[in-house]
Amino acid sequence: MTYQETLNWMFAQLPMYQRQGKTAFKKDLTNIVVLSKELGSPEKKFKTIHVGGTNGKGSTSHMIASILQEAGYKVGLYTSPHLKNFTERIRINGEEIPRDSVIDFVTENKRFLEEQKLSFFEMTVGMAFDYFAKEEVDIAIIEVGLGGRLDSTNIIEPEVSVITNIGLDHTQFLGETLPEVAFEKAGIIKDKIPVVIGERQESIEHVFINKALECNSEILFASDEESKFKTDLLGEYQLKNVKTAVLAVQQLKEFVVSDEAIKKGLLKVVKNTSLKGRWQVLQEKPKIICDTAHNKEGLIYTLRQLKKEEYGKLHIVLGMVSDKKLNEILALFPKKATYYFCKPNIPRGMSEVFLQEQARGYNLKGEVFESVNQALEKAKTQSEKEDVIYVGGSTFVVAEIL
Repeated sequence: MTYQETLNWMFAQLPMYQRQGKTAFKKDLTNIVVLSKELGSPEKKFKTIHVGGTNGKGSTSHMIASILQEAGYKVGLYTSPHLKNFTERIRINGEEIPRDSVIDFVTENKRFLEEQKLSFFEMTVGMAFDYFAKEEVDIAIIEVGLGGRLDSTNIIEPEVSVITNIGLDHTQFLGETLPEVAFEKAGIIKDKIPVVIGERQESIEHVFINKALECNSEILFASDEESKFKTDLLGEYQLKNVKTAVLAVQQLKEFVVSDEAIKKGLLKVVKNTSLKGRWQVLQEKPKIICDTAHNKEGLIYTLRQLKKEEYGKLHIVLGMVSDKKLNEILALFPKKATYYFCKPNIPRGMSEVFLQEQARGYNLKGEVFESVNQALEKAKTQSEKEDVIYVGGSTFVVAEIL
C-alpha cells in the first residue's frame, strides 16, 4: 500500500473520534492490551511521562519534550489530534515518524488489526509505542487522547503523571459535572508514581487528593509554585503550562535536567517540537492570529489574551464542531467584532448557518461561508493594516488554514 492508501485504510476501519464523535468512542482498554501483547509490550521498553487534562495538555507535553531534548535525551512525543499531517502525532526529537514506518507497521500487523477490530486511535497508540521502542528513545511524553482512565494510552507505567486542569469538555463521554470529569482524568494516577496537577481547583482537588492517597502517590499542585522561567509560546495562559511542565520534569528520578536545560527548552518549544496552532501569529498588518482553544475553559484564557491586542477593528473567523455547548461558548466572544461563520470540513462540523443563527442571540453578527479558507479570505479583504483577524473555535478550523 502507498502512504495515502495506508491512512485511508486506517481511517476506514472503525470510526475516528475526531471526525465522527460519539460513535467512535469505546470505553474499554481490552483492545490496546491485546495489541500491546501482540507487539511484545513495546511501552515497557522505554520511560514515559503521561499527560492528561482538559486544556493545555498539548502545550505542556511539547514543553516537557523540549526541555528533555535540551538536557540531551532522545525524546519521543505522542500527541493528538494532528493539524495537517498524520505523522505529527508521533515524533522523536521533533522529527515526525517517517511515512515508510507508518506503512510498514500497518502492513506487518494488518491481519491482526482487522481481526481485533481496532479503532484508528488504538492502532495509532500501538504504532507510537512500537516506533519509540524500535528507535530506543530514552523517554516518551504520552498525551492522553480523551479522558484518562479508559484512554488507550493508559497502559503505561510512567515516571510521573500530569493532569493540567479540568473543564467541561466531551461531557457525553466523561460526565456532566467537574467531579465526574476529574474522576475520569484521575484514572491516570498510578500506584506510588508522583502526580503533578496543573491547577488547584477548589471544587475538585479532593478527587485528585483522594486518588493519590488511594495509590500512595505523592501529589503536587503546580499552581502553588513560583516560576522564574519564560517560554517562546505566546499567550499569557502558557505561564500555567510552564509551571506544570517544570514541576513534572523535576519529579524525574533517573534523568539529570539542569535549570539551564529547562530555560533553553522552554524558550525553544516551537523550534524543538514544531508545535503549531497555539496563539500562532500567521502574519502582521493585518495581524492574523490562530488558536486551537475550543471549549469554555480554553477560550476564556484565549479571548482574555485577545482583549490585550491593539487594533483598529477586530475580525473573527469562527467555526465549531457539532457537540459544543454554544450557550457557554458564544457568551464569551466580543460583540464589537465582525464575524465570518464557517464550517470545518469534517462530518461533525457544525453548520455555518446554524452557528450564525445561534450567535445572533448573543449579538454576534456576520456572514456565513462554506469553508474556513473562504471565510479567512473575506476577512482579509475587509481588513485594514491596523486590524486583527482571529481564527478559531475548533482545532479543525485552525488545521484548514495552516
